[in-house]
Amino acid sequence: MMVARRRKIREYYGGRSVWRRRPLTDRGRSLLEVLGASTRLGLTSFGGPIAHLGYFRAEYVVRRRWIDEAQYADLVALCQFLPGPASSQVGMALGIIRAGLLGGLVAWLGFTLPSAIALVAFAYGVQAVGVAEAGWLHGLKVVAVAVVAQAVWGMGRNLAADRTRGSFAIAAALVVLASRTALTQVLVIVVAGVLGWLLLPAPAATASSARRVAISRGVAVGALVLFAGLLIGLPIARAAAPSQALAVFDSFYRAGSLVFGGGHVVLPLLQAEVVPPGWVTNEEFIAGYGAAQAVPGPLFTFSAYLGAVMHEPPNGWLGGAWALVAVFVPSFLLIVGALPFWELLRARAGFQAALVGINAAVVGLLLAALYDPVWTSAIKSPADFGLALLAFGLLMFWRLPPWLVVLIAALGGGGLARMAP
Repeated sequence: MMVARRRKIREYYGGRSVWRRRPLTDRGRSLLEVLGASTRLGLTSFGGPIAHLGYFRAEYVVRRRWIDEAQYADLVALCQFLPGPASSQVGMALGIIRAGLLGGLVAWLGFTLPSAIALVAFAYGVQAVGVAEAGWLHGLKVVAVAVVAQAVWGMGRNLAADRTRGSFAIAAALVVLASRTALTQVLVIVVAGVLGWLLLPAPAATASSARRVAISRGVAVGALVLFAGLLIGLPIARAAAPSQALAVFDSFYRAGSLVFGGGHVVLPLLQAEVVPPGWVTNEEFIAGYGAAQAVPGPLFTFSAYLGAVMHEPPNGWLGGAWALVAVFVPSFLLIVGALPFWELLRARAGFQAALVGINAAVVGLLLAALYDPVWTSAIKSPADFGLALLAFGLLMFWRLPPWLVVLIAALGGGGLARMAP
């Protein structure tokens, strides 16, 4: 019986020829190892999602050898294929590979909490100082113009470089600017996916080197069903039983479910959810987005700032934690649901063509956000435009790290405030 049990477990983990029983102490050691590695990355990973993937490769592939280069490339492809923050999902997937589902949760905690704590603390500072009373806070709003402009430039070159995809992007921007609602943005993404499936060629799939993970197909299907159920059910529950907590969870969950193309795309989705209801002012929103560029870790931790600034102290940290969990739950459910089915997904040419259309449209969403709310909230004078232009040049041509550009812009904003009549 014991031999049969070992054979069954060996087959479940991909038919490995060597099977070793892993006692609880080994599992606990693996979890601590994942927590230590992910926390180190959460404290040091500056520079945005692309830089994060480079840090992950150095830590998990080169230094720790948890997976090889080909497996890592395949994992990155999967996470770029799914909605959500790609770098965070890669970290979750590596945690799952190393220490099971709990390892994925631990990897997320380690990578996310450092920047989330820093941004919640910043929210307390904004509430104490007042966003309109400090020049350096205005500098953070100005630097957001440069950061989003850089993101639009880079994403446009990669995701909307030809006439057809560029037209998708421009059309999406025009529609969103005409109707600044969360529903409009969702419809733009859906329509872009359908048009991409009908009109655009699918990218060629690369050779597979996928590594099987200890997630059964039943668990994966359950995760996908829960993801879809929450996406559909939360708005219904929100309408049937109105409450602030449920409304916030629904808004942040929906934003986290529909982000294609990188962390910066969460900006217009969150702005449409939190500013029109009056939960956060435009000025608070843009100042927090600027501050989010100065901390390591995923840009999605901007949600912790928003959740905290919605609440009066000392309850801000509870609001920050609630919003943070809500925006990341879709990413965890999707990565758990997709890992066992990755080969099937990537073989679907129509699915990949739809993703090409969606990625082109999200360039348009971000382009619209560059104007409203980012530009309209930050650029009030020629001096503001000059500071934004300086920050853009430092990011694009001098290749300075974003945290340093944020610091320079904050100091510049303070200087401009002192010189104002």
